[in-house]
Amino acid sequence: MSFEWNRIYKWEENVERNVTDSVYEYVCEHYGIDDVEKLDGDQLSEIEAFREELNQYSVMQIGFSNRINHIDTVLLEKENG
Repeated sequence: MSFEWNRIYKWEENVERNVTDSVYEYVCEHYGIDDVEKLDGDQLSEIEAFREELNQYSVMQIGFSNRINHIDTVLLEKENG
């Protein structure tokens, strides 16, 4: 019998969620805010620059990308009313 891991996608989703939540918590703690939507443009630029410095294979990349995409979406919604 060959090796199988049924529903491995569930594990992957959990890992991604945990990393994304950890990034959220750390960013809020670092900047002393209670919601990443309160980041200003300079702070967001700092986070994006940090993400760019990470190794492309870092597991943290997905967490930072998810958070940055979320913030960008919120800002776009605010601009478009």
